[in-house]
Amino acid sequence: MRRDWKPCPEWIPVNKDEWRGVWVFMETFDGFLHEASLQLLRPGRSIADKLGVELTAVFLGTDVKRFLKEPIYYGADKVIYVEDEKFSQYAPNVYGEALIQLIKKYKPEALLVAGTLRGREMAPYVANGLQAGITADCTDFSVDPETRDVILIRPPFGATMLAHIRTPQRRPQIGTVRPNVFELPERDESRTGEIIEERVDVPPPTIRLVSSEEIKREEVPIEKAEIIVSGGKGLGTPEGFKLLEELASLLGGVVAGSRKAVDAGWIPHDRQVGQTGKSVKARLYIAVGISGASQHLFGIREVQRVVAINIDPEAPIFENCDYGIVGDYREVIPALIEEIKRRKEARAVEAATK
Repeated sequence: MRRDWKPCPEWIPVNKDEWRGVWVFMETFDGFLHEASLQLLRPGRSIADKLGVELTAVFLGTDVKRFLKEPIYYGADKVIYVEDEKFSQYAPNVYGEALIQLIKKYKPEALLVAGTLRGREMAPYVANGLQAGITADCTDFSVDPETRDVILIRPPFGATMLAHIRTPQRRPQIGTVRPNVFELPERDESRTGEIIEERVDVPPPTIRLVSSEEIKREEVPIEKAEIIVSGGKGLGTPEGFKLLEELASLLGGVVAGSRKAVDAGWIPHDRQVGQTGKSVKARLYIAVGISGASQHLFGIREVQRVVAINIDPEAPIFENCDYGIVGDYREVIPALIEEIKRRKEARAVEAATK
């Protein structure tokens, strides 16, 4: 190691006394206010109260005025927004640079961003531009009252423990949180707060959208589904999902999958459940051919009832389910389908005779 080494100027510790407030970025990339952002107002409110500061919601977009009161109804004290045509298309350098400029002006001590695909891309851009620390996939937060450090809590790889992370010499403290980790706060239209319009000088996008096509989906997003039938590598082939789709249709649910099923190309990434996918809160989760790795269990920890179907009696999923069936899904699922059909027909006949 060189003895004459000195830290770069940008890494000189900041004066933490100059930084006050908690911010939550409000995602409106697709023309609607993402519920995942509103969910962050719950931990944001808790952090702000412990620090004795204001909770601020921040908007960037082209048509955000219609959303400005919603964060206040859900717990924010203040809203800062910027409307600019440069935000008409999402580009991480444009959104990120705008947020960097606002942060440098107002100096919030913490920033929370929803861990959506775009949020996960933009937040590191902001952290890099500010030379600040960032913690991804947070599941909880606490506050050190003496140092005013926000403790960002997340499961490390494997999800077998919790890591408590702080960035004591840098501000803001940035964390991303995947959707559905926190419940939506109660909405109170009697709440009032300050709304501030700002302007920023952002660069033009470094990429240009040539064309786009919306993927039409009639299914409910898995994070909103009440019933989920999920498949893993144990299905053996992508054809196995046809059985799962039939069962899900009969139950009024949706189909999802594990990371291995996604990696195999059997199901789209937006249907992935787990630590690198989505967290779900279904009333019923049927895991078919899923071994039960800790990364997958992380995504179903809020599920009310888990039913596991696996040919391997030693699969870890059986230690983390409410009901387990040891058997070949190609025999078990058709039997379930026939029984459900039989019961539905019996109920229909009973209803018709009354």
